[in-house]
Amino acid sequence: MKIKYLFILLIVLSIISLFVGVIDIHPKNIFHLTADQKEILLISRFPRLISIIIAGVSLSICGLIMQQISRNKFVSPTTAGTMDWARLGILVALMLFTGESPIVKMIIAFVFALCGTFLFMRILNMIKFKDAIFIPLIGLMLGNIVSSITTFFAMKYDLIQNMSSWLQGDFSLIMAGRYELLYISIPVVIIAYLYANKFTIAGMGEDFSINLGLNHKRVVNIGLIIVALVSSVVLLTVGMIPFLGLIIPNIVSLYRGDNLKNSLTHTALLGAVFVLFCDILGRVIIYPYEISIGVMVGVIGSGIFLYLLLRRKTYEAA
Repeated sequence: MKIKYLFILLIVLSIISLFVGVIDIHPKNIFHLTADQKEILLISRFPRLISIIIAGVSLSICGLIMQQISRNKFVSPTTAGTMDWARLGILVALMLFTGESPIVKMIIAFVFALCGTFLFMRILNMIKFKDAIFIPLIGLMLGNIVSSITTFFAMKYDLIQNMSSWLQGDFSLIMAGRYELLYISIPVVIIAYLYANKFTIAGMGEDFSINLGLNHKRVVNIGLIIVALVSSVVLLTVGMIPFLGLIIPNIVSLYRGDNLKNSLTHTALLGAVFVLFCDILGRVIIYPYEISIGVMVGVIGSGIFLYLLLRRKTYEAA
């Protein structure tokens, strides 16, 4: 799977995404659009497309970074509990800082996500039995505990419906003025590219990294900050998109290996293509209604995840 093919596929799906929707806009009429059609494109379709691409790219790269620094192929912002901690942070922001701007709520969610991710990595370092399946199970259990606490307080303060509708992965509500927070992910992704080689060395272990002159703890902390910040921004803007940071890096590593520098671009493009494909599919299956991106990625992603698990067991048996 070469970069040029992924790039061509991304362009094709992007064009399709712009012309799929309840309001009929045909490509052949692109230079003869009515005022309403222009408004739909500029206010809804283009912001939605940009949001899909940024979310797909950033979450996939976050999953790749987490898998590298944790040295586990089944760790991601979802399985490490990062998203669940960010949800708790958003609940705290809704309870205590109701009138504040989205930036303030994002900062609170980021702090909670960062603390939760550091806690997961701390537990990871304390465990001697580091089986590939056992580690993400710990992250899932920790995330479920945090999620239960979030649900309890959301029900107690009558915020459960607000939390459920707001944080479910969905691009249908994305429009101009409601997605710009995602642009924060762009410089963060660039930083991930600059630190790619250092993340690769950090993934070889602390002792090996120190012998090569790398400040292992600092590089790991930078990686966790990137993951927590991007997860918070995407969760606050789009909602929960499960499995994306888990399956895309695993698929790319099958044919590109574990060198972060070599696989980052492929991971970014494949993540954007995958989310675009799921979004378009969700819009056409029950047209004119729409299946949310969280459901679509969850269904397709869980099937791919099961395949990766079975493939790993077959490989070990062989």
